[in-house]
Amino acid sequence: MSSQNIYILGIESSCDDTAAAVICNGKILSNVIASQKIHEEYGGVVPELASRAHQQNIVPVVAQALKKAGIEQSQLHAIAFTRGPGLMGSLLVGTSFAKSMAYGLNIPLIDVNHMQAHILAHFIDEEGYEKPIFPFLGMTISGGHTQIVRVDDYFKMEVIGETIDDAVGEAYDKSGKILGLGYPAGPEIDKRAKLGNPKAYQFTKPKVGGLNFSFSGFKTAVLYFIQREVKANPNFITENLNDICASIQYTIIGILIDKLKLATKETEIKHIAIGGGVSANSGIRQALKDGEKKFGWTTYVPKFEFTTDNAAMIAIVGYLKYLEDDFAESNVMASARLKI
Repeated sequence: MSSQNIYILGIESSCDDTAAAVICNGKILSNVIASQKIHEEYGGVVPELASRAHQQNIVPVVAQALKKAGIEQSQLHAIAFTRGPGLMGSLLVGTSFAKSMAYGLNIPLIDVNHMQAHILAHFIDEEGYEKPIFPFLGMTISGGHTQIVRVDDYFKMEVIGETIDDAVGEAYDKSGKILGLGYPAGPEIDKRAKLGNPKAYQFTKPKVGGLNFSFSGFKTAVLYFIQREVKANPNFITENLNDICASIQYTIIGILIDKLKLATKETEIKHIAIGGGVSANSGIRQALKDGEKKFGWTTYVPKFEFTTDNAAMIAIVGYLKYLEDDFAESNVMASARLKI
């Protein structure tokens, strides 16, 4: 089987990005994303608008992915799609399209767990990027998720820690909203944090047992702090924005690294791979690099384009499942709360 070129189309539609990618064996031939700008004016993703935009985008995005890959749809061996977790309306668009296309081409359909895909994105063949060694700890950090997963094999994963309320990306976005920054606020906070003093202001870290996370109390602490300071000085935010951003980022990274330290101690696994949109954050990447020196970790950070929601990660899981003949039934349903 390995001497033959296996082409898989991956489709991702879990939130507000419509994405399609083509993989040949382990190599990505195309990775196309249509982002939805409409949500910026609302300061967050509006599910109804998201699913409507997916309906408009999915046909041209898939057509472009095939064209960029230089293949015909008749050459495809299977179609992989995001089954969940995510926004139900958005997932339904991708699921229905993938089912129809697979049925029309009479090829297998492969359902993919979005959270597994963030972790398995590390196994895309990409020059200059090493693949993690089993077992490793996968930390997925995004707008909707914060998890630490023990990974013993491609499809042998166990969530050993997760957020009990809000995700880390939401902590960034809500803090940004309080400061009057645009949406999403993460990249702006990251940029300003480099110019500020991370120890200018102190925010207490939430006390959560074990390997779980909590960010709702942190968001409230930022809100009360800003309200108090602005009352005393109406120009507080504009005069201290870089320091505030640096202090917020410093606290968030501290929370993540503390849990990783505990996880490596408990599992005795020192290989750490991160994924999800927030893993694009330069402060987090630097903290992991520091962890290599301080704690003897081996860290794996994916290529930037494979961190946010993308179809390349869906395609690689599709390829790995194809090799195991792990196909979905035609009556497979999208699942908004799909677990690893």
